Amino acid sequence: MSGAGTTAESLIRHTAVASIAVAAIVMAIKYLAFHITGSVALYSDALESVANILTAIAALIAIRVSVKPADHEHPFGHHKAEYFAAVFEGVLIVVAALLVFDAAYHAVLNPRKFEQAGLGLAINLAAAAINGAWAWFLISRGGAWRSPALVADGWHLVSDVGTSFGVVIGLALATVTGWTILDPLLAAVVAINILFSGFKIMQQSLSSLLDEAASPEIEARIRNAIAENGGGALEAHDIRTRHAGRATFIEFHLVVPGNMTVSEAHNICDRLEAAIEAAVEGSNAVIHVEPENKAKRHRLETDAIAL
Repeated sequence: MSGAGTTAESLIRHTAVASIAVAAIVMAIKYLAFHITGSVALYSDALESVANILTAIAALIAIRVSVKPADHEHPFGHHKAEYFAAVFEGVLIVVAALLVFDAAYHAVLNPRKFEQAGLGLAINLAAAAINGAWAWFLISRGGAWRSPALVADGWHLVSDVGTSFGVVIGLALATVTGWTILDPLLAAVVAINILFSGFKIMQQSLSSLLDEAASPEIEARIRNAIAENGGGALEAHDIRTRHAGRATFIEFHLVVPGNMTVSEAHNICDRLEAAIEAAVEGSNAVIHVEPENKAKRHRLETDAIAL
């Protein structure tokens, strides 16, 4: 494992631990806002923070598993563990939304007046600011470090920030107008947004669990690396990719002249593997060498690269 890879994995683990601490702090702040005001919307917002802590813990566990080296039972490594955490986070987001709906329903049946609304709003906005800053950090760094669990945790916090602003607006309007019904109604509207966020995270993670291909941008880099470093070979075709956490697995067939020695073909493969790894961090290429009668470049339906 490269030093850069080890450093990234260490940063990911430390960030996951920090997420648990941030989630606990934000939850405490939100519960303080609820305790002061008695607002069901603020209660619902605080309730979602419990899911934040659970998802942060799930992300940390998944990240610890994903960085384990390959073994006899898992020869391709444990990279997909992070996707399971992302699916779990999506489920918890959906559960949090359902709890918000339940709290809003009971508040409609039993409306109550708010106390110290201004102080409660200020406290909840402070919690939203902390969550917003941390969400931006998780999404930007998680993307750079290729950590699906951190990215999913960041988008979860984005939905939480939306919830916080929604309930603050609802509480402010209810306080100004005296229409206490606005508090639970707006909480229900925000819950719908939370549901959408949860389903989106689960959909993306399940797609990756089903061996989704690399992005067009990454596939273009792979094809360029092959085209620029395949000198001596005749063609590359049947290029396939799949993502697994921070790893990108690549397979393709390499056509070489029939009279080329095994040693010469092996040297070309080594050169291609090094070039692909330089172009796509965390890549793992498997190359199947074929004789020239297997070439496909004259077939219109093929993706062959002439070398």
